[in-house]
Amino acid sequence: MAESEFSGVVALDGPSGTGKSTVARRLATRLGARYLDTGAMYRAATVAALRKGVDLGDGVAITTVVEAARIEISTDPDNVSITLDGVPVDAEIRSAETTAAVSAVSAVPAVRALLVDAQRELIGDGGIVVEGRDIGSVVWPTARPKVYLTASPEARARRRAGELGGDVATVAADIARRDDLDSSRVASPLTQTADAVELDTTDLGIDEVVDRLVELAVAAS
Repeated sequence: MAESEFSGVVALDGPSGTGKSTVARRLATRLGARYLDTGAMYRAATVAALRKGVDLGDGVAITTVVEAARIEISTDPDNVSITLDGVPVDAEIRSAETTAAVSAVSAVPAVRALLVDAQRELIGDGGIVVEGRDIGSVVWPTARPKVYLTASPEARARRRAGELGGDVATVAADIARRDDLDSSRVASPLTQTADAVELDTTDLGIDEVVDRLVELAVAAS
């Protein structure tokens, strides 16, 4: 499929460890589309809050910091990058400290409102694959196709431990904690919409997942 043929919005939602980022980037490349990692935006906002030393239980203080922050992210799947106030933070957003704090920051309704507005502006006229936790439900409800990626807890923990390092059991506990926080937050909780296609990646290779997503995107275009 050439770039000119795909002008829609693909929504890829799901928890961490399901392969979202890897397959989303490859899917965008296959479709000749742009790519947006919304989770990276929340992580950059978290870095901003951590740098200011704000209380992670103080939503007003967090919002004030995020409002003042300048977060810019590329939509090129072959050149993914994100900056905070003009400085690259690609490594810092994946740190253990940021990972531990991101659920608290992303749960603040005003922060989500700010970043959702920015994400919608980036999506613009479409031709993009967007990954996150609330793309099909909140950010772009008219996306087609909507896909909810899942995987067994064991597979997710192994994948995350392989990416970030660390003990699998420790990573599994952190994933469970984030799942609970992301699914129970008041603003834009992690959820599977009724019209989303569920794709279990537990026993699938990356290429198999991407092939299936291409099929769904072509059918929806």
